[in-house]
Amino acid sequence: MNRVICFILIFTITTSNAYAQKLKITGMYFQWGYNTEWYTKSNLHFKLNNGSNFTLHNVKASDKPDMEGIYESPLDISIPQYNYRIGFYINESKTRALEINFDHAKYVVDGNQRVLVTGTIEGQAVNGDSILERNRFLHVEHTDGANFLHFNYVWQKNILKKQKSNRPMLNLIGKLGAGINIPRTDFTWKGDRLNNKFHIAGYNISAEGGARYYFGKRFFIEGTAKTGFVKYTNALANTTQFKNSYLKHSFGYFEIIGLFGYDITF
Repeated sequence: MNRVICFILIFTITTSNAYAQKLKITGMYFQWGYNTEWYTKSNLHFKLNNGSNFTLHNVKASDKPDMEGIYESPLDISIPQYNYRIGFYINESKTRALEINFDHAKYVVDGNQRVLVTGTIEGQAVNGDSILERNRFLHVEHTDGANFLHFNYVWQKNILKKQKSNRPMLNLIGKLGAGINIPRTDFTWKGDRLNNKFHIAGYNISAEGGARYYFGKRFFIEGTAKTGFVKYTNALANTTQFKNSYLKHSFGYFEIIGLFGYDITF
């Protein structure tokens, strides 16, 4: 996961000059924070190289915040579900921005739930309920990240300023975004566990709203609520055991995010 973070940061830094030449960038900001999620039910469609081609219907899933990692392993900041953003202000009043957004969310199919299964499994037709047991059937989780990378358009409205300096103190903030998914999917088939490689596996769209509070000239905290739609076109790419196999599914999500930020003015 750390390699993915480094790659995106390097990409952002090397391309920021190109953005600056085309847009009137008046400043930028960095943010880091953590999140928790809730997911809608999802239909998971599998096509495996053993001939199985089936769908799990209305599957429940949960997140895995791992917030205890903050105090148990404080130097490994990427254990909990985290977020980071890099934004570029595009007007003089700094109320509009373009933002690169990465959400490291975790999606875990609830174990031992009963779901409807239709299709064929190892040559046998199926159309009935099954229990999602890890060792007898299957288990799925995007726990090294469901990983939503997207680009936001950001706007702010100031509602409170510092009296002496006339600087923003409290802003309302809204964001619209779209982008790609870069998951690493942990898949277990009848006790045989596969931890997949990071790869591009679909797209996402989102809307977000909240507030930003400046407690210093450059430092601020931000709290937002976010909702979106995620489509995985193939969460089993780049595998060995399941080469030429795929997993497709889509779901909606609701996310609560808390972030710490720092402004840079040009």
